[in-house]
Amino acid sequence: QVHLVESGGGSVEVGGSLRLSCATSGFTNSPYRMAWFRQAPGKDREGVAALWDGVGSTTYASSVQGRFTISQDNTHNTLDLRMNSLKPEDTAIYYCAAGETRLLDDDDYLDPIRWAYWGQGTQVTVSS
Repeated sequence: QVHLVESGGGSVEVGGSLRLSCATSGFTNSPYRMAWFRQAPGKDREGVAALWDGVGSTTYASSVQGRFTISQDNTHNTLDLRMNSLKPEDTAIYYCAAGETRLLDDDDYLDPIRWAYWGQGTQVTVSS
């Protein structure tokens, strides 16, 4: 079975930084695509950042572009999300996701319905 395990969440002050990591297992080959999503209480899950095609392509939600950086270590099948200049609206449970197929449009990589494999999430809290 495929397993994704997030780590690195915590509480930070406005303007602070965090680095999230996702460890994967159970894939015959490294996943074709991976992404970070987040979900705040009472809100829908939203895409944060994704990478695919041998990490040759990335996309970011406009709300985090310039502040967050997604990267992958294929040697150990891990995915990182470096978050800088954190804001209260970044508070959410952050989920790691993986997939084995390409998607039609870049925007699809930030659509949670397109993803089959999920971790259990890690809480990020940004206090004001």
